[in-house]
Amino acid sequence: MDEKILVFSVVLHVDVPPDYETIGTIFGYALVALSWLLIILTFPFSMCVCLKVIKEYERVVIFRIGRLVFGGARGPGMIFIIPCIDTYRKIDLRVVSYAVPPQEILSKDSVTVSVDAVVYFRTSDPIASVNNVDDAIYSTKLLAQTTLRNALGMKTLTEMLTEREAIAQLCETILDEGTEHWGVKVERVEVKDIRLPQQLTRAMAAEAEAAREARAKVVAAEGEQKASRALKEAADVIQSNPDEEQHNKLNPLA
Repeated sequence: MDEKILVFSVVLHVDVPPDYETIGTIFGYALVALSWLLIILTFPFSMCVCLKVIKEYERVVIFRIGRLVFGGARGPGMIFIIPCIDTYRKIDLRVVSYAVPPQEILSKDSVTVSVDAVVYFRTSDPIASVNNVDDAIYSTKLLAQTTLRNALGMKTLTEMLTEREAIAQLCETILDEGTEHWGVKVERVEVKDIRLPQQLTRAMAAEAEAAREARAKVVAAEGEQKASRALKEAADVIQSNPDEEQHNKLNPLA
């Protein structure tokens, strides 16, 4: 009998943790009901605060008491916001052009170059761009810089200068995959300019000048060779045909 009383006493003293989520849900519904009551009591003046106009190129992500409102992103057109309990974020769907600042990059063959690029991207999933990343546009810009540096760092100087389109396509693919979870679609990447160090530029210019001079000498030598061949042929003709008239015709060639 004493053991049963002890067990019953222990059961009575077990602490049951409160269900905070259920309590929060109940208070949430109460706040929504109270907000609707205030909207009705202050109608039509409350419409000035509740109604928002969303442009064609915009979408709105609405949170009610911290939770995403069912139905996804809203817009374009007119949407309804409950004051005090609704917060919202406007997302611009237009293409953003971002000029990547000049990046000092060390090529695979240890040459330092400065590269400029432009990235075109847009928000494709407003909800993901709000829920999955703090600032989708800023994060995309940072990723564009690091992607450009990593992609070009694996190339030699010659590959950088001759494979711009392939490098741009590679950067676009890597960026698009990296930003997909953020609700961002990369439309295009363009490599604007690849600037070489001044000393290397002078060296390449001197090399090009030497190559041009060498080609000019080759052309001049070939011309002299052809002229000599023509004179020899003319002399052979004169020797084989001593006729005076023929000699006069060929005389200018001599």
